[in-house]
Amino acid sequence: MGVTRLKRKDRRNKAKANARVKRIKQLTLTPVIKKVDVEELKKSFSTTA
Repeated sequence: MGVTRLKRKDRRNKAKANARVKRIKQLTLTPVIKKVDVEELKKSFSTTA
């Protein structure tokens, strides 16, 4: 007896799974750490306050 494949549902499930994986990867990406000049920041806070 042959097996009936639900092709549309299969494509939708795969698309949903791929979107989920993509979203998880996007959320776990770490941003590039910029070099921060601490003295410059302190100076900017002291002049405004």
